[in-house]
Amino acid sequence: MTVGFIVFVVWLFDAATGSDAYAMFLGAMDTTAGCVLLVGWSYAFFYHLSNGIRHLIWDTGRGLEIGQATASAWFVIVTSIVLTAAFWWVAS
Repeated sequence: MTVGFIVFVVWLFDAATGSDAYAMFLGAMDTTAGCVLLVGWSYAFFYHLSNGIRHLIWDTGRGLEIGQATASAWFVIVTSIVLTAAFWWVAS
């Protein structure tokens, strides 16, 4: 996620710099490798968000049993995939 935020800052910088720099950045992100990285970073963001909510629930003392923790782990993974897919579906 740190590298993703660095890329985000570069995107903002290129957008502020001018159309030539911005076009070069978009050209790099429009490649297959750029798209894979963007999808990966968005999945990492949604995973981090979902797991943070899971930990907030744990902080209340709920869901700490092994079965519940395993179920919530799978829920986090599935939720991250669904949120990532929905994000890119809406974005496209």
